[in-house]
Amino acid sequence: MTTHLVWFRNDLRITDNLALYAACQDPEAQVEAVFIATPGQWKRHEMAPRQAALLFDCVLQLQRALYEKGIPLHYHQCEDFDGALEWLAALCRQRQATHLFYNRQYEWNEQRRDQALSRHLENGVRIQAFDDSLLLAPGSVVTGSGEMYKVFTPFRTAFITQLLQTSTDSVPAPTARRQPLPPLTPPAPFDYPQLDVAGDFPAGEAAALQRLRQFCREQVHVYHELRDVPSRPATSRLSPYLALGVLSPRQCFNRLRAEHPDWLAQREGGAFCWFNELVWREFYRHLLVFHPALCRHRPFIAWTDRVVWRSAPQELLAWQRGETGYPIVDAGMRQLHQTGWMHNRLRMICASFLVKDLLIDWREGERYFMSQLLDGDLAANNGGWQWAASTGTDAAPYFRIFNPTTQGERFDPNGDFIRRWVPELAGVPGKDIHQPHRWAEKMRCRLDYPLPIVDHKQARVRTLAAFDAAKKLAVNE
Repeated sequence: MTTHLVWFRNDLRITDNLALYAACQDPEAQVEAVFIATPGQWKRHEMAPRQAALLFDCVLQLQRALYEKGIPLHYHQCEDFDGALEWLAALCRQRQATHLFYNRQYEWNEQRRDQALSRHLENGVRIQAFDDSLLLAPGSVVTGSGEMYKVFTPFRTAFITQLLQTSTDSVPAPTARRQPLPPLTPPAPFDYPQLDVAGDFPAGEAAALQRLRQFCREQVHVYHELRDVPSRPATSRLSPYLALGVLSPRQCFNRLRAEHPDWLAQREGGAFCWFNELVWREFYRHLLVFHPALCRHRPFIAWTDRVVWRSAPQELLAWQRGETGYPIVDAGMRQLHQTGWMHNRLRMICASFLVKDLLIDWREGERYFMSQLLDGDLAANNGGWQWAASTGTDAAPYFRIFNPTTQGERFDPNGDFIRRWVPELAGVPGKDIHQPHRWAEKMRCRLDYPLPIVDHKQARVRTLAAFDAAKKLAVNE
């Protein structure tokens, strides 16, 4: 009998899963699934404990969904990718597998793992891999000379042209297999730290699809107007599901088109604005493939590696704890620490503050975010940090520096978001909450809230000088 193994990684769903769909096309084949936990590898990749908890819950949901389709899930835990390959090869021999199916991952270590896979398997096992986590495969959107775009807007133009010529149809979940299964036995918890996930993010693809439908029907039409307001629940909050592959980008795009067929014509509207975020996700993932050094924490703009960053452990700790004395920064960092999620506008503000106000290496922030984020994703996290640090492709120019006070005044004018996460400021009036100590001095009262750890105007001058010096040094060499 033909035996097909499906190796699940960051594609924890049975609907619109290209590898699973292909494995189930032969109605006579024995189809079995595999998930391998690698806590040692996760530690090196700084996976957040909350993301690990969501991952485990989603694996449980996946196991049950597969079981209902007559497909058993083999679960194993080992230290790292090398151990995963050895165990998988042994499983293929044990199950006499003829085919192994998986969906590609694009990070450096994951690509090296998959390149080594064939060396571990016997010649009789046929490997089939699919580009499942993107709307368009890396290499399909390039310049006329075959290079990766370095600027987002022309990439998006070429991306849309290619996308409209490509089928993005979602594939269905497999029909139930006619194969008897032993009683369902849930896997043991990962040997990895885990923290409870907030109720805002229930596990499993049913919850993800429900959220996607609700967002596209009820919220996306005002997304362009409200997405930068952290006190309003106006963003999709689908990123944790996309990061783990509980939801596919095809499902997102197809649902958006179904609810808003004029999405492309109405470029000023919410539907296109949200589609634009899906394209940013693709842009950063395509970049990883063309520039693998990004996976190893190298800046895209080479001369920025000459910036002399400050060693300021106490200031770094204050930023991590949300005790900088800048209310909008502290509110964002506390939201991250307490929930594992942060509003996207606040990610930009908090990242800019660490790099441009404190002049601390962006890689410190990138690592910390990854260690906390429920939606931790190397490509998106690295791309966002390099954008904020002015070290990446199509990044903000280094002389464009957010003022954390005016950012707070613009996006949380009445302090509604700040009061939720910085309760020490609950009694400060809305118009004064972004400079609370000035209000306290005027009212002759004391706030149990830290003074600003840095003067923004002075910090801006210091940062510009550091970047100017690095650029001149590179030019003169």
